[in-house]
Amino acid sequence: MTKAAKVNFNKETYLKWYEIILLTRRFEEKSAQLYGQQKIKGFCHLYIGQEAIVAGMMTATQKGDKFITAYRDHGHALALGITPNAVMAELYGKATGCTQGKGGSMHMFSKEHNFLGGHGIVGAQIPLGAGIAFAEKYNGTDNLCVCFMGDGAVRQGALHEAFNMAMLWKLPVIFICENNDYAMGTSVERTTNVKDIYKIGSAYEMPSFQVDGMKCETVHDAIKESADRARKGDGPTFLEIKTYRYRGHSMSDPATYRTKEEVVHYKELDPLETTKNSIIENKYATEAELDALEERLIKEINESVEFAENSPYPDASELFTDVYDGEYPFIME
Repeated sequence: MTKAAKVNFNKETYLKWYEIILLTRRFEEKSAQLYGQQKIKGFCHLYIGQEAIVAGMMTATQKGDKFITAYRDHGHALALGITPNAVMAELYGKATGCTQGKGGSMHMFSKEHNFLGGHGIVGAQIPLGAGIAFAEKYNGTDNLCVCFMGDGAVRQGALHEAFNMAMLWKLPVIFICENNDYAMGTSVERTTNVKDIYKIGSAYEMPSFQVDGMKCETVHDAIKESADRARKGDGPTFLEIKTYRYRGHSMSDPATYRTKEEVVHYKELDPLETTKNSIIENKYATEAELDALEERLIKEINESVEFAENSPYPDASELFTDVYDGEYPFIME
């Protein structure tokens, strides 16, 4: 990013970051436990290790901005304010979930929170993100779209079409590649000779930068600068935010393709611990106060499990509700 004046973040900001990271971490750990108990079924992709990205995002954007991502979406949903009850119920496939039990882990959605979905088709959300930004520009709002993708999705042709149109029309969109080094189990090095993914944006003369995704501070600064550019009418930005997932690609992935040394290295950069240390060092809160916060969040998460357990499944009459059928002959009346 450009060498802007260093931002001094205050107590409120650090505590907000820590709460988002801690809530997401403990929620995901509980989700892993429940998946092992077969309470949660289907695909399940955890966000453990990447939480600084959504935390920094929340302090760098404004009310009215829109957000869209891929299928590793629990952290985005929680950060945007969708309740643990609604997220957990969705994981259970219950009618009280944020997509009424029809989307599951990979397809969280909330119009109320401007979260336009997790998307299971790799890269499909990239042109959608450009389209959302087009709508904001067309309607003359001051809002933008933050469009997330994984490092595997940048290999999709749709990215290049979306990048070209976004630059041509100067759309208010921030494209963010959450680069955790592995597309499922395939490392970036095995898929391209352009190992610095942010350089892809240079083909379209799009402002593009590599960002440390293990720190809320650097994420906030990068997204805020990109947001300011978009709101001024200067168009999109592409951010390659370098991060790391501590678990496998999904719950079925033992992650044997990584070395122990690699995992240990990234554990030393854990955003949960570094953010906590900053809070303690700056005397923004005591250990006891942070322990009390954790106790409250764990209670909230446990209550979300009880809520999901006691919620009903969608009624069979809902089978075709919210499903576009058009005039397809195979949809029987």
